[in-house]
Amino acid sequence: MLQRYTPTQILILLAIAALFIWQMGILRGGQLWWIIGLVVGITVHEACHALTAVRLGDPTPRLMGRLSLNPLRHLDPVGSFLILVAHFGWGKPVVFNPANLRVDPAFGSALVSVAGPVANLATAFLAYQPLRAGVALDPIAHAVLVGIVSANLGLAAFNLIPIPPLDGFGFVSGLLPKPLAYQLQPLRQYGPMLLLLLVFLPALGGPDILGSVLRPVIANLTKLIMLG
Repeated sequence: MLQRYTPTQILILLAIAALFIWQMGILRGGQLWWIIGLVVGITVHEACHALTAVRLGDPTPRLMGRLSLNPLRHLDPVGSFLILVAHFGWGKPVVFNPANLRVDPAFGSALVSVAGPVANLATAFLAYQPLRAGVALDPIAHAVLVGIVSANLGLAAFNLIPIPPLDGFGFVSGLLPKPLAYQLQPLRQYGPMLLLLLVFLPALGGPDILGSVLRPVIANLTKLIMLG
């Protein structure tokens, strides 16, 4: 979807959306810093998918311009707008060809899948170090770092869920025996709808199943980076 827009058009769309949401008051009260952290997290996440695929032998992400830390290379317009509106969104998936990988295609695909969440954990860890060391920071810098830490931990936990199209599914299916992985492939058709249902179920008056799963995972990941 992103390829239909030039970087300038995407920047204009995001600026208009941000102005609209700001006028609505959604970005006030510290939420802006979390959204900045989410944009950073999505950029690093997708760029590391691309880097892993290229390092394993597939030039496709590099040829498509995805080997970059420029957010405009990775943000999807609709997903970006939902980040502003609902604090839920997505980046443009990195396309790669498993047949080009120098390792077993299934195992290589698993490595490409897990690279995104691992990159988010590394980003959260690095952003936490100035906070951990007690470095004197102005309030904005402190808020940005907190936003980067929390958003990246959330992205890592969310993407590790083994539901397609999340990375957890790609990682697990890549490590399973091929007959079992093949049997799981039909889930790709229904995974996105199931995921959306889980995300919006609390807003519809249902139980917060996703939150009950993610909260302990995020808590443990937080302990992990604090011990690092």
